Amino acid sequence: MFEYFKQKGFTLIEVMVTLAIIAVLILGAATMLNDIFTNSSQELLSMSNIDGARSALSTFSNEIRNATIGSDGSFALNQAGDSQIIFYSNFRTGGVVARIRYYVSGNVLYKGVVLPAGSPLAYNLSSESVRPVAEGITNGGTPVFYYYDGNYSGITVALSQPVNINHVRFVRVNLMVSNQITAKDTSTFPITTGAAIRSLKDNLGN
Repeated sequence: MFEYFKQKGFTLIEVMVTLAIIAVLILGAATMLNDIFTNSSQELLSMSNIDGARSALSTFSNEIRNATIGSDGSFALNQAGDSQIIFYSNFRTGGVVARIRYYVSGNVLYKGVVLPAGSPLAYNLSSESVRPVAEGITNGGTPVFYYYDGNYSGITVALSQPVNINHVRFVRVNLMVSNQITAKDTSTFPITTGAAIRSLKDNLGN
């Protein structure tokens, strides 16, 4: 009779095997859930970076299109570098001509704005207001800004650095934005825009 009841229970080995199987299942489920949440978060970040870059370039194209002579008499285009551009524009500034600087540092595109002040009007660079406008930029050594003369046709070769700002009539921006929809993904999403500087153009369209 006692032997009958003993046979109804689990042996120590059976209990240990059962617990091990349960632990493996729990670990697998936890890993799967972690991957789901991590990838979802990464995908949202990637989408946010792409949307931010698109918005920044939309604003940039309008600003550079409306570039004009600075309030202190400066030429419309001040600097034309691979990763930095400086120009003067009155787009959405209430008629004030602002000094605008876009530049890439690390993986961030920044925008700096200086408003003229004083009499006569001048641009105090120490008063520049800088803020990030796009993140996840992965251009590396690839230029961000490209410059073209009045012969730009869409397939024209960009002007070589150092660029003579007096020859520039069209500016193009090419941002490579990280498209990491998973933590291990290294792909990028290209966003490009361009515009003619209306105050300088000769034979270019809008």
